[in-house]
Amino acid sequence: MKELSLHLLDVAKNSVAAGAEHISITLDEDQDGWLTIAIADDGRGMEPEFLARVTDPFTTTRTTRKVGLGLPLLRLTAEQTGGSLDIQSAVGAGTTLAARFQRRHLDCPPLGDLSGAVALLIQGSPDVAWTVEHSTPSGSYVFSTAEVQEILGEDIPLNAPEVFAWISEYLAEQEQSVGEGSAPPAPGEPAG
Repeated sequence: MKELSLHLLDVAKNSVAAGAEHISITLDEDQDGWLTIAIADDGRGMEPEFLARVTDPFTTTRTTRKVGLGLPLLRLTAEQTGGSLDIQSAVGAGTTLAARFQRRHLDCPPLGDLSGAVALLIQGSPDVAWTVEHSTPSGSYVFSTAEVQEILGEDIPLNAPEVFAWISEYLAEQEQSVGEGSAPPAPGEPAG
């Protein structure tokens, strides 16, 4: 995939498919150029045997095809930057995935349209309680659909056109405020 936000979209859709009611997406960028993307859910979780082979491209729960490339490609992308992929899961307790990338590495794809990916996830699964947190050296924000739904009341769904437009715009503003998609300069490079 050409952007990290597309990997995030793919993994979060897996969480939805696993019956998650709460999904937390956390991005943490540090001064040294490391980005950790973590997705935690309270879905069905995985049996230990399945978890042990989940990054094998020939392991999938889909019935429409015999290969699943999302997690293997995510692991490859992380490892090509000197990073890693860690997946913890327990049946009935959900799954937590953490992918670590060195953003300064030549092979690290750009973050891409994170706000668009998250807005699309919310629109497609408005009944899931989504929490998004993004921290960078420039700042941070936390967004919670539970808080938005509390303000709106139960009669207005999160995927109503006006609400979706507001969520999309708000997330884009928040991403801009923390420096969306901008990897820190390598040592010795000028900032900006």
